[in-house]
Amino acid sequence: MEKTVKCLDKAADFLAGIAGKNKKILFVGCKRQAQEAVREAAEATNQNYVNHRWLGGMLTNMATVRKSVERLKYLENIEKQPEFKAMSKKELAALGREREKLLRNLRGIRNLEKAPDAIVIVDSARESIAVAEARRLKIPIVAIVDTNADPSKVEYPIPGNDDAIRSIRIILQNLVDAIVVASKA
Repeated sequence: MEKTVKCLDKAADFLAGIAGKNKKILFVGCKRQAQEAVREAAEATNQNYVNHRWLGGMLTNMATVRKSVERLKYLENIEKQPEFKAMSKKELAALGREREKLLRNLRGIRNLEKAPDAIVIVDSARESIAVAEARRLKIPIVAIVDTNADPSKVEYPIPGNDDAIRSIRIILQNLVDAIVVASKA
């Protein structure tokens, strides 16, 4: 517990410094226990998040992700397009499914124009692709590290249970509080 508190304070100070400079933080947590908490934390701090599925290349291949976001915007405004009236029900249903899939995967990062300045990851073992991409781009990582994860791959490891909803919420709330205080200052 003492190590967790010490590491949590260190990570909170780091994120407060990032938020104080109006830089971007990306929250990542795709496991079922973390999805809601990650979304709430990101929305509370007005930051970006990924809580459904980490798409490979989300950071390293940002141009392709931006194209997908543009496609999502097009599909959301399809009713206003001139070709809308000429489409069959089957075509519209297929476009609706595509829109839902894109929205599910890209909802939290649609405003992310460039790579974030820091990443908060709930389960660094499960989100290994996110960790690898962040390390490749030299983006600092704050992560909850359980016994099954390697803390040496993360700049700010927080030892804790990344499977319990309450544990995830408590840790994220501490980080959120630090970010909110810093961004208001």
